[in-house]
Amino acid sequence: MREIQGLAAMPEDKIDTSDIPELPPGAWKNAVQGKWYRPVKQPVSIRLDADVLAWLKSQGNGYQTKVNIFLRERMLKEIGK
Repeated sequence: MREIQGLAAMPEDKIDTSDIPELPPGAWKNAVQGKWYRPVKQPVSIRLDADVLAWLKSQGNGYQTKVNIFLRERMLKEIGK
């Protein structure tokens, strides 16, 4: 921890990065931002129509995940992403 604090206080041009190879020019062209991002889940209780819940459960395991996916898709559509 002390070493990191020392580096953080040092000007960038004084930090020895000779053991870190430079990346080639197209190294980040296929990078995907947020690929491993997982929002924090919060337990909630909601009421769903019985037929909607039956349909979700008939699709197999993971009906709560499907509800979250549907809501996220709608949210992103509404906020324009």
